[in-house]
Amino acid sequence: MKCRHQLTSLISLSLISSYLVPLSAVVAAPPRNADKTVNCDILVVGGGLSGVATAYEGLLAGKKVCLTEITDWLGGQISSQGTSALDERPTQRRLQFYSRGYLELRNRIQKKYGKLNPGECWVSDSCFLPRDAHEITRQMLKDAEKRGRGKLEWFPNTVVKDLEISPAGKNAHTTGQLINSAIAIQHQPAKGAPPLNTFPLSQTIEDAYRYQNSSRFTKTIIRLVPKQTKGNAPKWYVVDASETGEIVGLADVPYRLGIDGRSFLEPSASSTSNNPYCTQGFTYTFAMEATAEPIPQKMPPFYLQYSPYFSYELQRLADFGLVFTYRRIWSPTAGEPKRFGGINFTAPTPGDISMQNWTWGNDYRPGTAKDNLIYTRQQLQATGQLKPGGWLGGLRTETLGKAEEHALSYYYWLVAGTTDSQLGSGVKRQQTNNRFLSGLNSPMGTVHGLSKYPYMREGRRIIGRPSWGQPGGFTIWEIDISRRNYNDQYYRQTLPPAMYRQLKAALAGLEATSVISGQIPPEKVMQRTRSTIFPDAVGIGHYAIDFHPCMVNSPPEAPGNKEYPGERRGAGQAYPFQIALRAMIPQKIDNLIVGGKSIATSHIAAAAYRVHSFEWSAGAAAGTVAAFALKNNVAPYQLVDDLPKAEPQLQALKRLLEQNNNPTAFPDTSIFNENWEDWR
Repeated sequence: MKCRHQLTSLISLSLISSYLVPLSAVVAAPPRNADKTVNCDILVVGGGLSGVATAYEGLLAGKKVCLTEITDWLGGQISSQGTSALDERPTQRRLQFYSRGYLELRNRIQKKYGKLNPGECWVSDSCFLPRDAHEITRQMLKDAEKRGRGKLEWFPNTVVKDLEISPAGKNAHTTGQLINSAIAIQHQPAKGAPPLNTFPLSQTIEDAYRYQNSSRFTKTIIRLVPKQTKGNAPKWYVVDASETGEIVGLADVPYRLGIDGRSFLEPSASSTSNNPYCTQGFTYTFAMEATAEPIPQKMPPFYLQYSPYFSYELQRLADFGLVFTYRRIWSPTAGEPKRFGGINFTAPTPGDISMQNWTWGNDYRPGTAKDNLIYTRQQLQATGQLKPGGWLGGLRTETLGKAEEHALSYYYWLVAGTTDSQLGSGVKRQQTNNRFLSGLNSPMGTVHGLSKYPYMREGRRIIGRPSWGQPGGFTIWEIDISRRNYNDQYYRQTLPPAMYRQLKAALAGLEATSVISGQIPPEKVMQRTRSTIFPDAVGIGHYAIDFHPCMVNSPPEAPGNKEYPGERRGAGQAYPFQIALRAMIPQKIDNLIVGGKSIATSHIAAAAYRVHSFEWSAGAAAGTVAAFALKNNVAPYQLVDDLPKAEPQLQALKRLLEQNNNPTAFPDTSIFNENWEDWR
């Protein structure tokens, strides 16, 4: 047996001087035996929407599911990350064409409040309170446990520290390595210490990943092992449903970060080469309440460092009421109808609560090797986090701390600032009839008022196994989903002639050979009119390709800093798309399944494959695949290894998903239907 342990160096906001942890401080092995051993059929790492959906389907299939989550709330985006405004597309929403669990989630939100949109926000048809999202998802899993006769072991405040991974070839039924056990650490407040959620994440995350008890935390070491002991196929499955691809990094399987170099598959890429440091911005959300009277606003001591960044961004958005109601999550009293920049909304009234998530506001957008949040493999190695006992979560703690300061500074700018970095002077006015909401009973459930975990738009993205047409590893690319017309002059002028011909051949379908041979000129190839149809589709999603680009210089808040040039070129509308099973199967390890934002997508495709309903659909697929594989004594990669030849077991899996009302394709998806104009 070979143990793989890894850790990212994450640092306290108040201890920035200790940023690089000396190797002598890294613990090579647990200081004591596990306090308890728990067996599982499916181990789900991450309690966000994808993790909850995985557990939901696993429980309905009668399996024992172990679910770990670094915070004490389930729901991820809609709870611990505070982005409780469902990102949906109009046609999909009108037809209610979603996974069964996501539909149940929406129905429970409506039942909770008597309406789907208690915040009367205008960004979505549903904005609500994060605390309630945790309770709703928790009850969904309890009910699924009863209905499916499964068993849920829920571990809040828990991180996975170490993995025991067997070498390849030890199991005749599989070709790769297997995760045989995982070591997790659960923390609770130490005697006399403040309650959980008192301190921001940057001040606690490294402690959470250390085995030793501390002045803040008492730790419980939990060994997670397979429940099943018989059969030749993997005896359990581990699902990485984390927000950053944490198990992908810890298990050291091949993955990408940031920008993919320009190619005929990713023609709108902003760089000719890979840039792993430029991932999409992440956000600490917070809640604020409109008040009847002005409130004294205290300037944070670090405000002047971050104030050069903040802006309404566009003149048509430069209205406080518009921004406040954009993601208003609670509105007990209807305000006066308003219209600004072509957008209708109701004016804020006292008691209204707004959740803030704004690109030129509390988005934090590092993009260099000095400040990137998610460590690359090389950075993990350099900081000792790929050594036994070294894993600390895979993030740069200093950047977490700066993002926390940035978010608090944005609140002060919003209510008391008078500058605007993009629109100039005379635009921003003070709005002091507001208060920042904090405390354990606040919408975010934290003493400091920020979300328990930042909203993550992009993490590590696996490279799938070699597949027909993609010998370097399966990936869903820009051209698989984008509505863009690649006859645009930009592509003709920017792409080398051979690459442009490859692009048009890839879009030409059955005429590809004629394009490559020169019989058909590239400019004669018509615009693609649907997304790629995957024979191994196990889920669906639909959203625009939406970018929150990294900044060019470090630090992101530096005066005059600019977005990474060309990053928004790939943005735009996408066709309804599918989730391929090959995008969920990593290289090297046969019993690891990847859900959520870490599936095998390119940087541009990932900008669409990241919203709420997609996360649920990917999680539903992961839970169903894991249960199906256990029942049928087959590894997931064996369901797709003969494609494009017929795969009878793959078809059985797809039938099961459809029977369970977890769609694998949108209505009328076929090679004969090229009319998707109604799907916007």
